[in-house]
Amino acid sequence: MRSRNTDASKPPRSRTCHRLGSGRRARGRTATDSTGGPMAPQRNAGANAEAELPEYAGHYRLDSPLGSGGMGVVHLARSTSGLRLAVKVVHAEFARDPEFRGRFRQEVRAARKVSGAFTAPVVDADPEAERPWMATLFIPGPTLAEHVKRNGPMDSAQLRRLTAGLAEALRDIHRVGVVHRDLKPSNVLLAEDGPKVIDFGISRPKDSELRTETGKLIGTPPFMAPEQFRRPREVGPSADIFALGSVLVHAATGRGPFDSESPYVVAYQVVHDEPDLTGVPDDLAPLVRRCLAKEPDDRPSPDELMRELRSVAASYDTRAFIPAQRTGTDGSPHAYPGTGPDPDSGTGPGPADSGTGPDSGSGPRSGPGPDRGHDSPPGPEPERG
Repeated sequence: MRSRNTDASKPPRSRTCHRLGSGRRARGRTATDSTGGPMAPQRNAGANAEAELPEYAGHYRLDSPLGSGGMGVVHLARSTSGLRLAVKVVHAEFARDPEFRGRFRQEVRAARKVSGAFTAPVVDADPEAERPWMATLFIPGPTLAEHVKRNGPMDSAQLRRLTAGLAEALRDIHRVGVVHRDLKPSNVLLAEDGPKVIDFGISRPKDSELRTETGKLIGTPPFMAPEQFRRPREVGPSADIFALGSVLVHAATGRGPFDSESPYVVAYQVVHDEPDLTGVPDDLAPLVRRCLAKEPDDRPSPDELMRELRSVAASYDTRAFIPAQRTGTDGSPHAYPGTGPDPDSGTGPGPADSGTGPDSGSGPRSGPGPDRGHDSPPGPEPERG
């Protein structure tokens, strides 16, 4: 069990939702001071692995939580050399679940395989620890979901930069035989030099059948490809291209190409309906439409996308990706607190929801999100007849 605060003399703890990408609607807890305002989480020196806020993960001191999800907590941490890291630590109860440990091992293996300019590199990990953990470089900046919610849709130039960066990230992911399977706005960090794809919690090798059992939907419905609903055991790299198309529509319009309050209706739309590209710039709409083709073979590869976007490269060295993205006066990145519905789904977590949008007031994303590898109730049957 998680440790609980049972001392009546301590300040009350208010419940708040942390939506840092990868869990269900997070059930984190934020301490409050005597005025009801937020208080920095306290750590006990020498806290053991069962503590909800342990002092160390391996050799890394955990300074403060960045956000919490259903499966774990992401902490800002420092190495002995002072390097800033984002460390995901699994909740104690899931650390005792052999199936979950297997999922976490897979996440670590997938993340370690991938390297590139537009992904967050893994620095260290220990999936066999009493509390499994994984450390990546800390990347200051909000998620795409947070940025769009706070600033509105991106302009055409930013969209092309976003497309080029994500295409390169998917090339690097796919070339090592990994399929991400959950590319969405809350799994894209916006750094000044371009987007960074994070969170490999449900990624898997192309030849793996792990966690594609009947009755389980793995992914986030508005960003899932038709084959993820119809043939989940046959999901390949092109499913990530479909997700890319949906992410680009969200970045351009603030909504997805398939929009409904019901995840079941969204699933039906993904399989049968044409995407709504209203608001997508004319110069980008044809490429996005190709990404959203119903048949995997009709979608472009990352290399094809990169060839079409070569003109973007000239702007990389002269402009910040998101000019407004600067650190605060204290040197810390600006926080993008999120409130309201899940920006990835438009309606909050649904039956197949595998992740969520920005966390509520916990600051920017900066590394792996807490694993969202949970089972879901059976999803809709999108097939006609």
